[in-house]
Amino acid sequence: MEPLLSLKSVSKSYDDLNILDDIDIDIESGYFYTLLGPSGCGKTTILKLIAGFEYPDSGEVIYQNKPIGSLPPNKRKVNTVFQDYALFPHLNVYDNIAFGLKLKNYQKSKLIKK
Repeated sequence: MEPLLSLKSVSKSYDDLNILDDIDIDIESGYFYTLLGPSGCGKTTILKLIAGFEYPDSGEVIYQNKPIGSLPPNKRKVNTVFQDYALFPHLNVYDNIAFGLKLKNYQKSKLIKK
């Protein structure tokens, strides 16, 4: 089975500091993944690359077998939940996650499943 999302040989530096060096990740559909590591190891950078808030210096970000590494965030079919509170601090986790799906007119049954 092909992965839903892949990072292939991805590298990213800020100024002269190499944050990600030739990273490979395959994420399969239907599984829950966690990025775990100490502060400054590149967890947030990986999420920014997937979301399109940053672009890789080299390598590819692939979603559903299509390269998306050069696409702007609004052209990617991925959602981001920020780690600091949430998009809307007054909403619970479900409502924060459901917000983007509601904008895409998901049916309630599909929304709950997602």
